[in-house]
Amino acid sequence: MTDYYSAPNGDSKPMSGENKAVRIVVSGLVQGVGFRWYVKRVADDYRVKGFVRNMDDGSVETLAEGDSSAVHGFVDEVKVGPSSAHITGINIEWLEYAGDYKGFNIQL
Repeated sequence: MTDYYSAPNGDSKPMSGENKAVRIVVSGLVQGVGFRWYVKRVADDYRVKGFVRNMDDGSVETLAEGDSSAVHGFVDEVKVGPSSAHITGINIEWLEYAGDYKGFNIQL
């Protein structure tokens, strides 16, 4: 049986069967504008696991892992961000999948 995730546009996409992990740090006007809640919704849509949190320097850090095709879709959506944000920089670091997370949460 093939597992699927629901892309934000409503399309149902098959999972690839390979796993990936990524760390994303987004800078700009990304705190106080719903950015973490946006990332959480996108993570739930793509069925990736990990966390998102505000950093002391004003950036937002995300660590996500899961199916390779889902993680790539997730990254594409995070790069856009919510309309209330103004992204001025983004750092994407691909990591080795570890399977450390049971779900996706917003860290306070």
